[in-house]
Amino acid sequence: MRIALDAMGGDFGPPSLVAGAVMALREYSHIQQLFLVGDTEQIKNELQKHGCNDRRIEIVHATQVVDMSDRAWSAVRRKKDSSISRAVDLVKYGRADAVVSAGHTGAAVAASMIKLRTLEGVDRPGIAAVLPTETNVFVLIDAGANVDARPDHLLQYAIMGMVYSRHVLHYKNPTVGLISLGEEDVKGTEKTKEVFKLLKRSSLNFVGNIEGRHLFEDPVEVVVCDGFVGNVILKTCESIAVAIFKWLKHELMRSTKRKIGAFLAKNAFLEIKDKTNYEEYGGSPLLGVNGICIIAHGASTPLAIKNALRVAAESIEQQVNPHIVEEIRRYHETTAPLEPALR
Repeated sequence: MRIALDAMGGDFGPPSLVAGAVMALREYSHIQQLFLVGDTEQIKNELQKHGCNDRRIEIVHATQVVDMSDRAWSAVRRKKDSSISRAVDLVKYGRADAVVSAGHTGAAVAASMIKLRTLEGVDRPGIAAVLPTETNVFVLIDAGANVDARPDHLLQYAIMGMVYSRHVLHYKNPTVGLISLGEEDVKGTEKTKEVFKLLKRSSLNFVGNIEGRHLFEDPVEVVVCDGFVGNVILKTCESIAVAIFKWLKHELMRSTKRKIGAFLAKNAFLEIKDKTNYEEYGGSPLLGVNGICIIAHGASTPLAIKNALRVAAESIEQQVNPHIVEEIRRYHETTAPLEPALR
């Protein structure tokens, strides 16, 4: 497996990214080659700090970085020597099997679409975020790649989310739900009503509309929505998880008796914290592009980067893209003649 890491993106830059790369190489022997893309001197300095001279590392020099203030599509076109552009180029020209970036999400999506294009039968890619519930995890798609999705795009998201859930998360027959304002098929916007019809007529294990409360109370394996709604859900879940632990800490420290109880329940608290910690999930695949692209959190720590590289390796190993193409083709062969909306 050959993976390219944008070593300049993210809130913390090369120190966090290179440290995560070193952790991944020490843990994952099946990574055959790791390209670190960015400023050569900065990358070399970070590798020296960790005493890392792993022969699987190859530094690819890039002179530019896409800033968070840059407009995604124009930045990809103007900054042709940016670390994200050079990293995606490695996938485009077959030197790498996947790219991982914790930088500008829009730029990573734009670079992947411009340089890699989309898979056969896919119009728009979608970010598939994995979120925990009490009993399992589920795929939320789209989590922010496309805020102006059409009904046929959401149907494609559902198919791609099902493939990822089945082949990477190993759910045999993933249930699919559509985010809406109510469970009845007459609830929601005109767009969600049309998506409901498309999903109902497909061969997916579609259970119908789900409301926000169903995400954790009565979870499905694949949750479908447009990128605007998905990104709001994702960011809200992240903030709530952080807030709950702050509230708990505040309340548990108010008396000696509570402090003793907190100490006795320490392991339980730590397990819940790990379950809700984005670092453990690493990154979210951008499904639908003709290559593997993993979008990591902007505030990724070394642990998060290590796990993002793990997610990239899993996507390569499970051949997610060929399975997506196969399922999209199967949809066209069985359902599309009856439903012309999917183009």
